[in-house]
Amino acid sequence: MGSLVEDGDFAGHMAEIVKALAHPVRLRIVASLCGNEENVGALATGLGEKQAIVSQQLRILRMSGLVRSERRNGHVVYRLAEPRLRDLVKCLEGCTMFAGKVQ
Repeated sequence: MGSLVEDGDFAGHMAEIVKALAHPVRLRIVASLCGNEENVGALATGLGEKQAIVSQQLRILRMSGLVRSERRNGHVVYRLAEPRLRDLVKCLEGCTMFAGKVQ
């Protein structure tokens, strides 16, 4: 594992991951996938978003390497590519000092 302070390449890679998560719908998709694998329809329903929007955001997450997909029983099922994203989501959910600043 690299050091963000000492390794500029590693810091750049981590910045790309943060950019991929820096959209409310993508962040909510990742949070939802922390619980279990889902198809796009179930994700859209659970998030209250249109399926086309969720599909578009899943494509970005797949391209960034954060989410993987697999065809099963005629459906594409999505899951986290990196299980430690669960820790990041928990950390973000625990950042209550910022909760009061959300408008």
